[in-house]
Amino acid sequence: MPRLPRSSRLASPVDTAAYGEYRVVRDPGDPRPLYRFAGRITEAEAGRYHVYAGWFCPWAQRITITIELAGLRDVVGVSYVDNARDGRGWAFRERYGPDPVNGFTLLRQAYEATEPGFDGHVSVPTLWDRATGRVLSNEYKTLGIDLATRFRSIAAPAVDTYPEALRDEIEALDEWLNPAVNHGAHKAATDPEARTALLDAFATLDERLSTRRYLTGPGITQADVRLWVTLARYGEGLADYPHLWAYARDLYTVPAFRDTTDFSTFGTPNVLDWTTPAERPEGIPA
Repeated sequence: MPRLPRSSRLASPVDTAAYGEYRVVRDPGDPRPLYRFAGRITEAEAGRYHVYAGWFCPWAQRITITIELAGLRDVVGVSYVDNARDGRGWAFRERYGPDPVNGFTLLRQAYEATEPGFDGHVSVPTLWDRATGRVLSNEYKTLGIDLATRFRSIAAPAVDTYPEALRDEIEALDEWLNPAVNHGAHKAATDPEARTALLDAFATLDERLSTRRYLTGPGITQADVRLWVTLARYGEGLADYPHLWAYARDLYTVPAFRDTTDFSTFGTPNVLDWTTPAERPEGIPA
């Protein structure tokens, strides 16, 4: 059989009977973090970096939103893995097309090219460095910061989502919202304490957003990007908090948020009308 061109290679269909379910087996004595690659972007070069993302994944959507807001659509490449996986991990299939950079059929191959015999977590987002032929980062928080800040010499951001004057406030919000909302929303269905913390956070956010358009004031920041991807996946309970729900719909009118969202890929069905006009209270700056 002739060898397929690299650009046309696709993984075989999901097959849990043959490959089992995806899982990460971690040695309790292994000190390495779950997200093992934490390199930082130091060279602002157009075309050097490529993000492997997943439409379903909130952590990956943080990155795709940031790329749009930072004006990096033509600077940093993005492609998507399939929405389902088996024991082989995330893969490139027909729905979103082949890997345009390396022709890998499985995202795991990028990790193994970086660390032979890789035995950790294969995740999205993953940042591939074309110059070194290695994974630079799969640590979504620092990756978002780097994409928001490191390319200003070659790309004009539509929105500065990590302004220096607001960084302390953004990170203080993250220390609270990351456990209570970003991780808490998933736990809330089965953990009463997590649900209480989540709803308390929603109530506090609802009050905060009654007097400001976005979390830190009149402009969109990384704080809003980090929160919104969880709100978009939460479900109908969001409508119980009118200011928070209006804020979420307001952000959905921004193309960077709307165009990186595919509700059909989320684990829970979308039961809300995200197109309802977001009539914010008077006095909140536009």
